Amino acid sequence: MVNNKALKFTIVDIAVIIFIIAAISLFFSRVSSVLEYNWEWDAIPPYFLYLDEVTGKFKANILVKGFAITVKLSFWATFLGFLLGTISGIMGAKGSFEQRFISRTYVETIRNIPSLVLVIIFYYFVSSQFLDALHLDSWLRSSSSTIHQIAGFLFTGPDQINAFISAVIALGIYEGAYVSEIVRGGINSIPENQWEASLSIGLTRQKTFLLIILPQTLRKVAFPLAGQFISTIKDSAIVSVISIQELTFQGMELMSATFLTFEVLITITGLYFILTFSLSSSVAFFEKKYAIKQ
Repeated sequence: MVNNKALKFTIVDIAVIIFIIAAISLFFSRVSSVLEYNWEWDAIPPYFLYLDEVTGKFKANILVKGFAITVKLSFWATFLGFLLGTISGIMGAKGSFEQRFISRTYVETIRNIPSLVLVIIFYYFVSSQFLDALHLDSWLRSSSSTIHQIAGFLFTGPDQINAFISAVIALGIYEGAYVSEIVRGGINSIPENQWEASLSIGLTRQKTFLLIILPQTLRKVAFPLAGQFISTIKDSAIVSVISIQELTFQGMELMSATFLTFEVLITITGLYFILTFSLSSSVAFFEKKYAIKQ
């Protein structure tokens, strides 16, 4: 039986809260007095939603559009990273010598390359050599409105599709290297006697891995993987350098157009925080629930 302890604030907790409030107050005070900065928070809401005078309906503005691109980019990069990382992790843990060598080469190479460099390499070399040759953007432009809507909902429009896919591949490969190590460690943490017990009842090594080892591994590494996926959201900000109109890019454009530097920076920081904190809170909830059942 688990005893649920009531939440109690200690002197350290109170001191930390006071320090944070004082630091935030000092920041706003110094910006206003030293830089003589005039805060204009009332100018920010229209960049979320604006009223279309023709239809009379509210429509998404650049901050909402940038936030949506960030969510879609993070989702597909997470999916690709999980797929690549799982395959590499399995190869690194239980593969042949050649497979382990390929896995280690992939992990060590990618983890020692800055993510920004990887994104630029994929955009200027891979995208220009392969994605442009596929003429995916031209195909989307000539497609029906239904295809346009589906592509826009899942990915982005034809003008940005090549850069979007390039960024997804680059981020997926980068995150996959870290996922690989998480999965490899999870597989190696399963006791060897489970392999022996499964083989003793007539299961092949393949069925033992798929039916016994892999499900336990995924449960063991679920929460470390969730933390890595949250990191993917933050890493997605770097694709602004290749002009993908995600949240950071839209924020930089907005700052250039309005000179609302601090308002925009604080707003996009808050949006990133809301997205990552909601995910981390969900992970913490399920982790606590899982721990209690155990």
